[in-house]
Amino acid sequence: MGRFRQIIASVYDHERPPSYRLTCPVGHATPGDEEGRRPSVAVATVDRVPRQQLSPAQARRVALAAQGFGGPVDGSTSPGTRQLNLLVDRLGLLQIDSVNVFERSHYLPAFARLGAYDRAALDRLTFAPRGRYVEYWAHEAAIVPVSSWPLLRWRMRDYDDRWRGDESSWLATSPRMERWLLDEIRDKGPLPASLVEADAAVFPRPVRTGPWWGWGDVKRGLESLFRTGALVSAGRRRFERVYALPEQVLPADVLAVEVSRHEAHRRLLAHAARASGVATTADLADYYRLKTADVLPALHELHDEGVVEPVVVPGWGATAWLHRDARVPRRVEADALLSPFDPVVWHRPRAERLFGFRYRIEIYTPREKRVHGYYVLPVLQDDQLVARVDLKSDRQAGVLRVQAAWHERDLPVDVDRLASTLRRAASWQGLDSVEVVGPGDLAGALAAVVAASAS
Repeated sequence: MGRFRQIIASVYDHERPPSYRLTCPVGHATPGDEEGRRPSVAVATVDRVPRQQLSPAQARRVALAAQGFGGPVDGSTSPGTRQLNLLVDRLGLLQIDSVNVFERSHYLPAFARLGAYDRAALDRLTFAPRGRYVEYWAHEAAIVPVSSWPLLRWRMRDYDDRWRGDESSWLATSPRMERWLLDEIRDKGPLPASLVEADAAVFPRPVRTGPWWGWGDVKRGLESLFRTGALVSAGRRRFERVYALPEQVLPADVLAVEVSRHEAHRRLLAHAARASGVATTADLADYYRLKTADVLPALHELHDEGVVEPVVVPGWGATAWLHRDARVPRRVEADALLSPFDPVVWHRPRAERLFGFRYRIEIYTPREKRVHGYYVLPVLQDDQLVARVDLKSDRQAGVLRVQAAWHERDLPVDVDRLASTLRRAASWQGLDSVEVVGPGDLAGALAAVVAASAS
């Protein structure tokens, strides 16, 4: 670890090393190019400093490129299964949330990066029993590749050990119901909680208290067994999770995989680094909600293997780690609405570090105390988060309602592009029009552009 500590220390030495000559293809990494100028020939020879330092603008572009932004959207053909699989594999997970006021969160990252696609195609990929994906608590509740399930078994064991040692937990107090739930699913096959509850009349109706959002004992038990790995997901029906025994859903070769806790953390951290492009240790740990004590040894190995290298990003205040496959684009061209649970913004300190964007979800904030709105989505234009919009899909009226629209600090907003992005979102949702109906310092200008385009 001595050499590792020396590098950590040296990363804070901000003396810039001498530049060197590098042959760089057009559109590829060009640290030091702050103007986004494009060379006039196919291959250009440029001066640049080694990657021990990235500017904040370069770090933003690295992060967005690693997340799949900057490619064409809404081309002549709709993104299909291949593109969706590649995107989910790149991100490593899609966070799930039940709020459906605009659209459920797991659908939004693909729309932000690929443009309009068939949501039913994503459902077939992610919610099919014995499919390529399964659900587990990766960041929060998330869709992950089946191949990642063995990498999370240490977390399942942690839940099991902790809850069985807690006299007040469901696992410690409900051994009879635990056996019954496992037998019920073993005998009848994969089932949603609603059907299991219908068969659970043999148990007294519980008093609905505690931190499980008022769930009954059956749902609480199923979720406990899901977290410990005794049950897995077998898709969803009308967005209700279906529970199964692992052997009913997962391939035998996946069930047979044994990965040590350390190796699992090393692999998860490597994926987080690739998906992040450039990130602090805290950013990398948050991607899969890992603990520092497990992260540091794994990060040490990844550095020794050349998977990541330390870099300085002025203003970040902490060592940053650049993945070896990261690109440093001259520019990122993007127009996107980001889910509150998109990896670009889900770790609020990272969003503030990358974009100067302070973000708080106000769904559970009383109406009179909300600052920006109920379901507020950051607006990405190129490599900046330039605005926030509070969106609601009024499916009965066929209207995408902009319930509030706000500038982000003093950043310029291309209102025409934002209006076009909203129209694309409405069309993707099967809605006929966009209406700006709420407050905000951007609402007036946006309403005017939307109205002009509709007339």
